[in-house]
Amino acid sequence: MASVRVLGVDPGLTRCGVGVVDVERRTPTLVHVEVVRSAAEDPIELRLLRIARGVEAAIDLHRPDAIALERVFAQANLRSVMGVAQISGIVLRAAAEREIPVSLLTPTEVKAAVTGYGAADKRQVGEMVRRLLRLDAAPKPADAADALAIAIAEGWRTRMAPSAGGSVTTPAQRAWAAAESAARSGRARR
Repeated sequence: MASVRVLGVDPGLTRCGVGVVDVERRTPTLVHVEVVRSAAEDPIELRLLRIARGVEAAIDLHRPDAIALERVFAQANLRSVMGVAQISGIVLRAAAEREIPVSLLTPTEVKAAVTGYGAADKRQVGEMVRRLLRLDAAPKPADAADALAIAIAEGWRTRMAPSAGGSVTTPAQRAWAAAESAARSGRARR
């Protein structure tokens, strides 16, 4: 069974996490991680351009089989949601232009996939990413660890899908499948 390369994006206008992993069976391996930054005092169009160039450079350099992006969710801070939505649009456009499939994962789905607990905190996610990728320390800042968690979750989903000949077998993967099912049923009710 060949490995799958996934580029995960934790979208943000000030800090955008980009992580790339190869997943063979259930084992993820770190390929690349970075945080693309833009300065809050710069005009929005320059901030978007900077993030777009950083994400596109990572896509072109690492040539992922799939891209996974954290799904935008409602928050009290409208400015934060707008920035995340704008960056998400940039990533979706870059993927479409390169004909790379994209998955949108909720934070709960990602947390359940990597920790087995959909309400895990940032520290728990970072620690599990460290363990899963066999690193000496959790990636910093949290945006980097989150991007890798997104990539791992998608890699497992892709590798373990019944159409790929796999089955969800670990407790974390079973929890992820339950979170994904709950998220889908929640969207169906809206």
